[in-house]
Formats: sequence, C-alpha cells, structure tokens
Amino acid sequence: MEKKTSRRRFISSLGLAGAGAVAGVPVLMRSTANATPAILGGSKAMPAIGTSWPIFGQLEETGLMNVVKSGVWGRLADNTRTAAFEKAYAAATGAKNALAVSSGTNALFAMLGALDIGPGDEVILPPYTFIATYNVIVLNYALPVFVDTDIESFQIDARKIEAAITPATKALLPVHIGGSPFDIDAVLQISKKHNIPMLEDACQAHLAEWKGKGVGNWGLGGAFSFQATKNLNSGEGGAIISNDETFYQKCYSFHHQGQSANSAGLGTGSGTRGSNLRISEFQSSILLSQLSRLKQQTETRNANAAYLTQLLSQIPGIIPAKLYPGTTRSAYHLYMFRYDSKAFAGMSREKFVDALAAEGVFASTGYGMINKEDYVTGLAKNPHYLKIYGEKRMQQWLDQTLQTPVNDRLTTEALWFTQTMLLGPRSDMDKIAQAIRKIHNHAKKIA
Repeated sequence: MEKKTSRRRFISSLGLAGAGAVAGVPVLMRSTANATPAILGGSKAMPAIGTSWPIFGQLEETGLMNVVKSGVWGRLADNTRTAAFEKAYAAATGAKNALAVSSGTNALFAMLGALDIGPGDEVILPPYTFIATYNVIVLNYALPVFVDTDIESFQIDARKIEAAITPATKALLPVHIGGSPFDIDAVLQISKKHNIPMLEDACQAHLAEWKGKGVGNWGLGGAFSFQATKNLNSGEGGAIISNDETFYQKCYSFHHQGQSANSAGLGTGSGTRGSNLRISEFQSSILLSQLSRLKQQTETRNANAAYLTQLLSQIPGIIPAKLYPGTTRSAYHLYMFRYDSKAFAGMSREKFVDALAAEGVFASTGYGMINKEDYVTGLAKNPHYLKIYGEKRMQQWLDQTLQTPVNDRLTTEALWFTQTMLLGPRSDMDKIAQAIRKIHNHAKKIA
C-alpha cells in the first residue's frame, strides 16, 4: 500500500471476542489475543470484511429505465427526478431548500460563486481535507488560509480560527471530515461575531447531526458529495442545502448559467458569473433509490462504530477520533483513529498496515500534508496570483501555509477504515479488534 493513499484510491481498491462486559465494554479473550498474527504465519482474523459497494437492486434498475423511456434526461421541468430528489433530500436533511448539482466540488464552487468570492478575498479552511476544498477557493483566485487541526478529532481547531481572520476574510469553510461534525457551536460563534458566513463542507457527512439538527443547516449553506465512495452514491453528483432563500436562489443562478429558478431570463443573483453545474436525471434517479437505504445504513454504521470504539479503546496505542459533545450522529464515512508506534514496539505505521492487511483488515494512512504538497505551495509562484497579490504577499501566504505543526503530526499517525467496513455484522468489529490485539501482542517480533 502506498505510504500516502488517497481516500478515493484506497476505497476503490482486534484479540477480541465478546466474553461478557465490564461497564458495557467487552472483555478480551486471552486465547484469541495470544493467537499468532497472519503476518507471522497464523490464520487471518477475517477472510472477508464489510460490504461490497455500491449496494443496489431493482429500485435502481427500474428507476433508470423509467428515465430512459421518459425522454427527459436533464433539468427541463418541475416534475423531473431531480426535482423529486431535491424535495426528498431537503426532507432527509431537515433543510428548507436542496439544490442538486453535478458534483460535491461543484456544490462548494457554487456556494463560493453565490458569495461572489474572488481575487483579493481570503477563505479559511482546514489542512486535513480532500483537495477539492482547496481547489474551489483557488478556482476563484481567492487565497486559501489554512487553520491547523485538532489532533483528537481530526477536525479544524476552532480555537485557532479567530487568529487567522483578516479584513479580507470573506468565508469560513470548515469540513465535517470523515462524516463527523466539526465543533459547530465554536465556529458558528466566530462566524456571527465577525459577520463572516460559515459554509459547511459536508461532502462526507450525509445525515450527520449536531444537537439533533442535520449538518449543513447551521451555516449559510452546506455542500454534499455523491461521488462513488460516498455514503449516498450516484458515481458523481452533489447537493447544496440552505435555509436562506436568497442564498439558495443565488446558488441556483450560479449553477444554471446565471439564469434564475423561476424564469428563463438572466438574473443578477450571483453577480455577473455563472456556470453549468447541473445534475442529470440519471444521477437523480439513482440517488432517489439510494436514499431509501441511507437512514438504515447510517444507523448500522453508528452502532458498529460505537462498539468498535469500545473495543479499540482497550488497546494501547490505538486512539479513536473523538466526537465533539454536540454530535448526536456521525455519518462515519470514515472510521478514523491514531496509531502510536511506541505502544507497538516501535513498529512503523506502514508495517502495522501491512500486518492488518495480512489479517484481511484493510486500513488507509489517509490524507497527507496537502498544504505542503507542491500542488499547493506552487500557488506562491503562480503568475496570476503574483499579478493579483504581489510577490511579498504570496511569500507571506506561503510562510503561513506551512505552519501547521499539529496537522503535520496527525498525518504521521492517522489511520482510516472505510464506511463499508461498518456495514457488516457486529462480529466484524470483534474480528477487527482481534486482528489489532494479535498484532499488538506480537509487535516486537513483527517490528
């Protein structure tokens, strides 16, 4: 496995057993804990884990054939599959408005377009995220301002946001990474104090909740992705939800070549810019079918994740990501945890991943230090940015961008399991824990 595996590439591509419980936490069985790890010649903890993805059936097939036969394949009328999905998704998330678009990236892009973000503006984001969060900012020739990570939660550290705000800050773009909410109360307080809109990158966070209210509803708008690995999947696709009617209309205009939702004429809702970010009827049909399964799948993921956290918390050197107190439901697009090599006789994280893979348990090392990648740091020498901001400002930006010590550490400790691993039976969680416990108990020999 590559040292830095992207989420999409990875997805494409513990000794525990229930023996009673103490205070609700299962007790480890010594016999399985002392079993020989597969990497040393023992038996695999689990020959197969999780669920194949996507899950589909007759609903999807019938829906797609109905679209084909209708002859309406795009957003042409109010009675389309897209309109039906938008209504259903708004209901599922508890939002007043939902706007389906062609990708999660374009959901983010449309929200920034609706705010008329452009040259000279700054947008705050975390460094621990998929590159799309950065891309949509620089597509608008604004400056991405990275705020360091809270290592315990993997989320943006809300305590460090205020120090990054300048008169040029035009939006806060925190990410519900892994499908777990960032500290919404803390970020929202900063948003209101400084009168800077909060836009939620909820691309991984379908049906996640904060204090019983769906994520994406707390800021001015929220963006979701329906890319092939996501918990709600149509191959590609995305959506914006918002309870602000004016903002929703601006997003609609931006995604629809500057045209308004209520007429074929050009509007001025998103300034003087627009694009074609529309979703197709085929995607919307699949999403309607997939949506019928989402609530039950989300409940399964949460139950399995809670149980797995109980198990893994007993193993020295394995630290599950914390959920903030306001979290009433995570999407668990990713099950995130940290690995402390010192508790495993100095075994490298890469060797630990190999030992897990030998057990039939596949983990990813997750995101790298994207703010230190050439793709990002090269912005300091981009001729368009130099023309807009000047060499001195871009050097200042680069110096600031590189200062994320907590995120640097996180990217050397982080590990992920994917959402499909949480869709199996509870016994799968026991087997994951069994695999990790076996490796822990034989760490010195493996290392």
